[in-house]
Amino acid sequence: MKKVKLFITLIMAGAFMMSCGSGSNISKDSAKKIKKYNTYSYLPNKDTIKDTDYDNDRIHEVIIATINNNMSSEGYAIDNSRPDVLVYVHTMFDERIVDVNANPVYTNFSYYRPGLYIGPYYEDYTYDNYFTVQRITAAEKVKQLPYKEKSIVIDLIDRRTNQILWRGTADEEIGLKRLERDIRDYVDEIFKEFP
Repeated sequence: MKKVKLFITLIMAGAFMMSCGSGSNISKDSAKKIKKYNTYSYLPNKDTIKDTDYDNDRIHEVIIATINNNMSSEGYAIDNSRPDVLVYVHTMFDERIVDVNANPVYTNFSYYRPGLYIGPYYEDYTYDNYFTVQRITAAEKVKQLPYKEKSIVIDLIDRRTNQILWRGTADEEIGLKRLERDIRDYVDEIFKEFP
């Protein structure tokens, strides 16, 4: 009888531990692809921060620099002509939405065209043929996320298939007092979930 109780306890403990997992936002196939890749570049975004309390260019500079540091530590190098992975950043500083399920993050590139204004923070990091990316699909485990004020969402997209392989965000809200440090910490927190 003791063995049966011990066996049941072990099964329940194992099931509990599995349910407490990180809830990864990536499929096994996508994780394998990301591990094989070693170059990246950025898709420019049109998520400019309109709120005058924020310096749009400086915030994006800090985000890009922090992503670059994290990608470099993961073994990636910038390649603007034929990158394996495209990085797309959603900055959400203007949104003041009470309903957490309103306006989920969509990745839509229909505005891409040659001559699109690209902020100076992307100058050295933009995919040369960004305007050819018109439609993006998501891998099976990539979820739409509700907009959340003072947050950042980072998408990693397979350049060959235009499929989002991984989407990262953090639960914290970015503070205003030490904005640059909080942004760096926030992006670093996102990359803790990197496959």
